[in-house]
Amino acid sequence: MTKEFIISEIQRTADDNGGKALGKERFYQVTGLKESDWYGKYWTRWSDAVKEAGFEPNTLNTALSSEYILQKLSELVDDLKRFPTSGDLRMKARNDKDFPSHNTFNRFGNKSGLFIAFKTYCDKNEKFNLLQFIPEIEEKLTQRGSNEQIDENGSIYLYKSGKYYKIGRTNDFKRRNREIKLQLPVEATLIHRIITDDPVGIERYWHNRYADKRLNGEWFNLSASDIKAFRRRKFM
Repeated sequence: MTKEFIISEIQRTADDNGGKALGKERFYQVTGLKESDWYGKYWTRWSDAVKEAGFEPNTLNTALSSEYILQKLSELVDDLKRFPTSGDLRMKARNDKDFPSHNTFNRFGNKSGLFIAFKTYCDKNEKFNLLQFIPEIEEKLTQRGSNEQIDENGSIYLYKSGKYYKIGRTNDFKRRNREIKLQLPVEATLIHRIITDDPVGIERYWHNRYADKRLNGEWFNLSASDIKAFRRRKFM
């Protein structure tokens, strides 16, 4: 990995990002170039690499959460009254400094993956009116192989990401498992899954039980005893 190639990638991704150099983490997500490819070899600080590429380092340019990215996407969908093309995303990023780079949306996989993530976001935040602008989504969601059938029962899942825990529900655990791994910036680990014929009611039960531990949405700051109580249930 040469110094010249890394500089050219900084310049290329900055051009795609409206002339602003990406932060270290976003640069890795977009290009696949790891910190070990340059740290201690050509530079000791990312800001030095950015300066040598001809840009001013942006100390506020940190990795964006998937929730924030999907929120911005929902605002654009609402403005356009249709699902944006790649060109729409590029133009919006160039004209709005708060809008994510079009490359950022690659974290959700292909277009189908972005549709699924967007539908999940709309369901969670009750933005149901926006689903009409992605008519392809129902077809995408139903095009599954025989080994990916919808669960006969629902599931309540407990994931750990970083220091915190996510409690949610789904009627298609395999699909939801893929979505969570795509959406979260920090690797998620499945702690436990409860099978139920009443996913809405059982999810509400656990959310209410840990209401005083809730951080935001489906995220909780749980103790070891809380996790132990959840793991005791296999069916509800």
